[in-house]
Amino acid sequence: MSKAPSDSPLFSEKRPKSPAKIKADKSEIFTPDYSHEQQLQAQGYKLIAGLDEVGRGPLAGPVVAACVILDPDNLPEGLDDSKRLTAAKRNRLFETIMEKAVAVTLCSLSARAIDESNILAASLLAMKRCVDSLTISPDYTLIDGNKTPGGLPCPAMTLVKGDQRSLTIAAASIIAKVTRDRMMERAGLIHPAYGLEKHAGYGTAAHRQAIEEQGPVAGMHRYSFAPIKGRWTADK
Repeated sequence: MSKAPSDSPLFSEKRPKSPAKIKADKSEIFTPDYSHEQQLQAQGYKLIAGLDEVGRGPLAGPVVAACVILDPDNLPEGLDDSKRLTAAKRNRLFETIMEKAVAVTLCSLSARAIDESNILAASLLAMKRCVDSLTISPDYTLIDGNKTPGGLPCPAMTLVKGDQRSLTIAAASIIAKVTRDRMMERAGLIHPAYGLEKHAGYGTAAHRQAIEEQGPVAGMHRYSFAPIKGRWTADK
């Protein structure tokens, strides 16, 4: 479970066959399983990491990425896309994943960092740092979505709706979601006027109204996002 940076050498850039590189129908509903990982393991890739992020859309708070390597002989039960689980179920699974996983890493990039680049670049950087921080270097990484961070130390494959298709990505989605929600709950204690503990920084009507009345908070709100962009300037 260590988060120390990895100093392992780069793996070969040779690409395997892609057993699951399928464009997912956005309307299709999946149930995550371990089949993608098993197909890769059959090709000789032993340690399979799952990579996901949460927090691209909010007006406030960081983007948080998580990377998880599961033990194929001790898979947690009940894993699913974090968005399809109740908060109580996510919290229980968070503890189970942390107990059973071979390795877990987390990385967050602040609202300021997002404003300095853009949300996609920040998300990909957070994801890359998660993989780089694993002390047990993965042989292969499964990534939720359709974008691959540059410079990963191993081969990788994207899966659209990956958190609904791969147990390893689902585990990463839960770790990232629970961590970010807890961060925003604490931020809500410091900035109670915005209700961050209720909406986790997303642009709800109540949150937008609070921004209109109180103004955004430098370091917490994303000044490059509408409706803040162009109306307020962040303190340096």
